[in-house]
This record gives sequence, structure tokens and C-alpha cells, in this order.
Amino acid sequence: MAERNKTASSAAPNRRYKAVRAARKRTKKARAQARARYAQVSEAARRAVESRRDAVAPPSTSPHYPHLSLVRAPAVPMSSDVMGGQIRVATYNVHRWTGLNGRRAPDPARAGFVISELEADVIALQEVLRPSSGDDPLEALCEALHLHLAFAVTREHKRGQLGNAILSRFPIAGLSVIDISFSRIERRGALAAQFSPEVANLGVVATHLSLVDRTRQRQVKSLLEHPHLCSGPAVLLGDMNAWRKCKATRALDETLRAHHNLDWPSSFPAAAPVFALDRVYARGAKVLGMRVHDTPSARRASDHLPVIADLELPDLV
Repeated sequence: MAERNKTASSAAPNRRYKAVRAARKRTKKARAQARARYAQVSEAARRAVESRRDAVAPPSTSPHYPHLSLVRAPAVPMSSDVMGGQIRVATYNVHRWTGLNGRRAPDPARAGFVISELEADVIALQEVLRPSSGDDPLEALCEALHLHLAFAVTREHKRGQLGNAILSRFPIAGLSVIDISFSRIERRGALAAQFSPEVANLGVVATHLSLVDRTRQRQVKSLLEHPHLCSGPAVLLGDMNAWRKCKATRALDETLRAHHNLDWPSSFPAAAPVFALDRVYARGAKVLGMRVHDTPSARRASDHLPVIADLELPDLV
């Protein structure tokens, strides 16, 4: 009996040792397989980037991005035709209508309800999706709210066109699209709107800046030199992707001197806002106040919360 116990006790460590060695082999094999898969993915990504860099220019029949895609007036416009001394503007990244996590099917009604809550005179929208088939939710929204609409497509999405929009209570007299795609891979643009002198003394620029610091810096420099922000009172609205203090945000703060304390309201992520990505900058107009529109519906409709600003405009000339 003692001999059997001794044999069993010596066999147990051997079994454990063999099990550990087998587990190590499996782990080593799994790591090797993972490295091989990673190398394949990395190589595929590298080739994709190189193919984009080396790609020839698209044929003339292909649309140029970004470009103006839609301009529309409501069938029943609002009665007011002239901006007063004070107006309300807002900026809102609607996240392709896909809600908080971006995994749901597009439901424009969620963001549309939030837009109706803003009660703003001019609204800039980013990541607007116009589906390639079926009804256009952007047109339906503006018709329901009696708003004038301009949309500029930045790039093609698998579900349709993706870009920036300006919604306005007042008729839009002129529009232009500013190409700020300083990256070969990342398409970005800005949509600029002008109102007739009889309506308002204000220019509006809506944009969605890059995630990359160096690219964002070039985009800001281009926008600050553009006539829409240099000639007369103007407001710059959009998702500035200002994750932290950088040269781009410093240039905006120093040049446009947005509002008195520069205490930007946090708007992202919508469920628990930490970052002030969405901003309103003004030049030649006084910002009376700025706040984030934080409601239960806004927290579910997008991963961004809307930001609202009240402006005091100079007298019409």
C-alpha cells in the first residue's frame, strides 16, 4: 500500500508537468497563429494605403468630393424673413442617424425630435446620411420644421451620401463648399452659407474637422483665411474634434475669440460628456451664452450632444 501511494504521489507531479508543457505549446501555437493573422492584416492594410496613394485621379464623370448635393426651400416657410438683433445657432453631429452606439439601424426620427427641441434659427449638422434609395429623411425633417436646407456631400457611405448640412429659418442667398481634405484617405469639407443683406448681416460656416492634429491644423488655417470668415460677421459651427488643446484649437481661440470665458461645454460622449468636441466660434458677433442641450432624448439620439449659442448681431447696414 505504501509503495502504491508513493508511486501515485510521484506520478501526480509528472501529470501536472506534462499538462503545463502541453498548455505552453498550445499557447505558443496560438501566439504564432495570432502573429501570422496580424501580419496578414497589416500587409493588407499597407497595400490598401499604398493603392490609395498611388491611385490615379478619378475620371471626369466621377463627382468631385466634397460638393453641393442638395438645396431646398420648405413648401411652407416660416413667416419671419429678417433676423433680429439676437439669434440662436446650434451645431449637432447626428452620427448617421444611428443612435448612441452607432450599431442600430438608422432612425432619423430620434435626431429629428432633438433638432425640433433646439428652437434654433440656424443649425449645422455633421455626419448627415442621405440614403441611396428610399425617402430622404433630411428633406422630410426640414419640411416638417419649415426650414431651408443645404447639404454638401463629403464622401460616399455604403448606405448613401455622408456630409454636412445647414438648416435655417431664413432663405439662403448663396452657398459654397470648401474642400479641406488635406489627407489622401480622410475626406473633409465645410459648407458656407450667406444670407441676403435684407435678411441678415451674418455668414455661416459648418464643418467637421479631422481627427489627426496636423491635418486639423491645416484645415483651421484654410478656414480662417477663407473670405466667409474674414468679410463681415460670421459664425463657425461644427464638430472640431478638439480632444485636447492643440495648435488648431489655439488658433481658433486666439483668432475668433469665441466667447468670453472659453469654458466650452462638454458634448461627447452623449451618455457621459467629457470632451468639448462641438463648438461655436463667432467673429464680429457677440456670443451671449453657450450651453449643451442635454436631454434624455438627446442622450439616445447620437453619440454627440447638440451645442446651442445665442448671438447678438450688429445692425444691418
